[in-house]
Amino acid sequence: MAYPRHPPGPVLTRLRLLLTLSLALLALGTAARAAVPVYGFEIVHTYPHDQHAFTEGLFFLDGYLYESTGLEGQSSIRRVKLETGAVQQRVDLPADLFGEGIVNVGSRLISLTYRSELGFVRSLDSFKVERRFHYPGEGWGLTHDGRRVIMSDGTAELRFLDPQTLAETGRLAVHLDGKPLRNLNELEWIRGEIYANVWQTDFIVRIDPVSGEVTSVIDLRGLLPDSERVPGETDVLNGIAYDAGRDRLFVTGKNWPKLFEIRLTMRVAR
Repeated sequence: MAYPRHPPGPVLTRLRLLLTLSLALLALGTAARAAVPVYGFEIVHTYPHDQHAFTEGLFFLDGYLYESTGLEGQSSIRRVKLETGAVQQRVDLPADLFGEGIVNVGSRLISLTYRSELGFVRSLDSFKVERRFHYPGEGWGLTHDGRRVIMSDGTAELRFLDPQTLAETGRLAVHLDGKPLRNLNELEWIRGEIYANVWQTDFIVRIDPVSGEVTSVIDLRGLLPDSERVPGETDVLNGIAYDAGRDRLFVTGKNWPKLFEIRLTMRVAR
């Protein structure tokens, strides 16, 4: 998702306060615990990324990145060569649609749109539309846990969808330190947890798929240096992809010139 930037809201403020508290407790060496652990990062490898790609959805499969981009008149779905950032295959959405999250379920690629309440089921190979489906409200991010499609809509709830019919089968309320966490955006299923970008922040949260509690926060501030950001063009962190075969975690952002493979580093322990 991505409409104009706003001043820091309660979500960003809560994350910053949590991080500040966690680091303060660590520095003081007290026995008190922070609400959740906070992770930093190490850059393992840096790859090129299309700076014109307003990234909304991202996943890794069989050596390629699959990426969806947003904004009316600029939305697309792409198959991208990881090592070079070159687009191998692309389909553009109609100019009146704002593309959002994508995920594959077997040989199908499922995609959302922002406010049109319209999704598409495509062939993963050809990107050809096989059918359309509808959902109420906004569409933001998608992932898949092997049994269910998981969808975000900008609220503090995640929706579960049947992978065949795409009908909603349930919802999961997400909480950080006991309070609802809104603005959940791009999603990725990683080793039994839901990773979610928090829109307007440089944080990713890891969510327990049963309880909905945030189990840890990943602080990615500084990942893309200010010197590599173009004022008015480079947008927020968004895009998480995981290579389960090689245990590689990739992240990028909207209109970022780079995609990063990162390794998490523990900053604050329970």
